[in-house]
Amino acid sequence: QVQLVESGGGLVQTGGSLRLSCAASGSTFNCNARGWYRQAPGKQRDLVASISSGGSAKYADSVKGRFTISRDNAKNTMYLQMNSLEPEDTAVYYCYHKCGPPWLLSDYWGQGTQVTVSS
Repeated sequence: QVQLVESGGGLVQTGGSLRLSCAASGSTFNCNARGWYRQAPGKQRDLVASISSGGSAKYADSVKGRFTISRDNAKNTMYLQMNSLEPEDTAVYYCYHKCGPPWLLSDYWGQGTQVTVSS
């Protein structure tokens, strides 16, 4: 089992910055995919950014150049640095890990953290 705890959300004005953290615990040794999703009211949950076990990052087009995903393996923590925030970034942000042996991969989710960007 893997437990994920997010922190760092809040209220910020347009153009501001926030850094989200996702602290992982449990059996994280075989987690091979990690990332952040977000879900705005009335909308589906969408992938924002992902990072592979090798450190390769991918981003949704809407956040490229503004958001940066990173990992601190020593702290077992993943981050999402969000700059130049826009009202359209308002959502609940969830971190996820995909973990397990290849024949039994499971998705693990954090509880979510609210990000609100005021205009």
